[in-house]
Order: sequence, then structure tokens, then C-alpha cells
Amino acid sequence: MSTHKIAIVAMQGVQLLDVIGPSDVFAEANRQSGQDYYSVEIVSTSDSPLRGSSGLVLVPDRSIDDEPSPVDTLLVAGDPLIQERPISDALLRWVKETSARASRFGSVCSGAFVLGEAGLLDGRKATTHWSQAAEFSKRFPEVKLEPNRIFTKDGNVWTSAGVTAGIDLALAIVEKDLGLEIALKVARELVVFLKRPGGQAQFSTLLAGQIAQKTPIRSAQDFITDNLAADLTVAAIARRIGMSERNFSRQFKHEVGMTPADYVESMRLEAGRRLAEDTSIPLKKIAADIGFTDDVAFRRSFVRRFGTSPAAYRRSFGS
Repeated sequence: MSTHKIAIVAMQGVQLLDVIGPSDVFAEANRQSGQDYYSVEIVSTSDSPLRGSSGLVLVPDRSIDDEPSPVDTLLVAGDPLIQERPISDALLRWVKETSARASRFGSVCSGAFVLGEAGLLDGRKATTHWSQAAEFSKRFPEVKLEPNRIFTKDGNVWTSAGVTAGIDLALAIVEKDLGLEIALKVARELVVFLKRPGGQAQFSTLLAGQIAQKTPIRSAQDFITDNLAADLTVAAIARRIGMSERNFSRQFKHEVGMTPADYVESMRLEAGRRLAEDTSIPLKKIAADIGFTDDVAFRRSFVRRFGTSPAAYRRSFGS
């Protein structure tokens, strides 16, 4: 089997785990497969050491000004402040030219901004760190951004969400190249899950909403959390806290950042996700316990929110 050459682009201020995480996955894949299948090198705009976002220093293997060498997979690592830093024309040209020769290319975290600036993601599905998704969509409206996904694959273009999601992306690449058995061995050795579905949400749905400061809305949130199987329609909750439906809906969205219905569904699905992961309770009973009319409605909502079914989620993450 010929060597598969991987180039990871890193810039000043790089998030080091965006580089080290995938690199360790590929190195471990070599060890588990008993062959030097992957060869990884760090490329930057110069040969100078890179000061990462954590303050640690990374020394690149070569510069974009060096003589071109074959690249099979090109990945661009992220930088927490990439929105504020200019991306050099020289780097954009190098990324365009190298990606055209590579069999696949992609990004980790905010490295997607480099690919977007180079015009390589137009018309493609992609993802990036959730906190930078709004700015990304604003800058690159032609990209089909999927902001909640762990990683995406659109043809030969692979992109991942923040930091640790680069490990998920690398494991998916290893599985495609060397098979599930090797990818599983790598995941076990690195003590990570194999494999988080690409469509799994980047962060807990509990973080999507805010905790209200004012007493009536906060009381509504507390009641929802403690009574997921109850009647949680807008009318029922508004009546319970002594507000009109219209005023309650308006005030709830203003303080929490989502509608009451979306919040209820989020809390129910978050509870269902935890129960699927931590218990062996039948999914049909979980659906009833958290307020869904039946397991079909639970499954439909779960897939829409997390990109995978409750059964598949339990197989991947069940304890």
C-alpha cells in the first residue's frame, strides 16, 4: 500500500488540538495497521515557529514557498481569532492549487474560513465551530453550512466542527481508508468514542437556551424541567404561571431565546438523549416518560435534532 501524504495547514494563533488531534489519529492508525500508510506534515506560510492560541509553540515541517510536494489529503487547522486576522493571498493560492491536486481536502474548526475565502466550499455542505457559524454564513452565503454537525462530507470535501471534532473527522477518514476494524482500534487506544455520528449536535441543547432572570418565566422553565410528561402546551404553562398565552409566548422568547414549544422539545430530547445513553430503559418507555405521544414521534424529533435515531445513538454511546 503506497504512502498517503497528509498536509495540515497551520497559522499563527492556531488551535493546537486542531493539528495534534488528527495527527495522533493518523499516527495511531499506522501503528494499529502495522504499516506506514499515513505521512503527516505541518505546512505554514513560513518556516518560523507558530505560537498557538494556548501559548505553546509548533514548528512547521515546511513552508508554502518550498518546492511543491505531493499531497493526498489537505486539512486546514483553525484559529480562534481567524475572523479578525487577514488571510494572505499567498496562502489562499497555495490552498487552491494544492486542493486541486489532492484526492480530498477539508478543514478542522474555523479552518473552514480559509476554504471559504478560497471559494472552495461554494455550493458544498460544510460545518465549523458553532460560535463562528453566524459570521461564516454572513461571509460565505453560497456555502451550505450545517452549523450543528460534528463533521460533514460532501464528495471529497470534509469539514469538522470545533477542536475535538477534528478527531472524529480523522477517525472517519481512517475508517474510509483502512476499514472499521483499524478505526475502532485507534479509537480504543486513544480512549475516544467511535464514532460519533457526523450529524450529532455540537453541544447540548440545554446550552441553546438561556435561563430567564425574571421569576414567572424562570418558574415556567423549572416546571418544564420537572414535569416533561405533563401537558406542556403554551396554554397550559401560561395558565399555570398566571400569564396570557400571547404575553407568555412573547416574554419567553425574549428572555430564553427560543419559543416555548422549541424549548419544551429541546428539554424532552435532552432528557431522552441522556436516558438512551445512561440506561437500558426501552425506547418506547423513554418516549412516554418524557412526554411524546409515541415512540414514532420521539424518533422523528430525535433524528431532526441530532441527525441520528435514538437506537443508533444508544448503540454508539450507551453505557
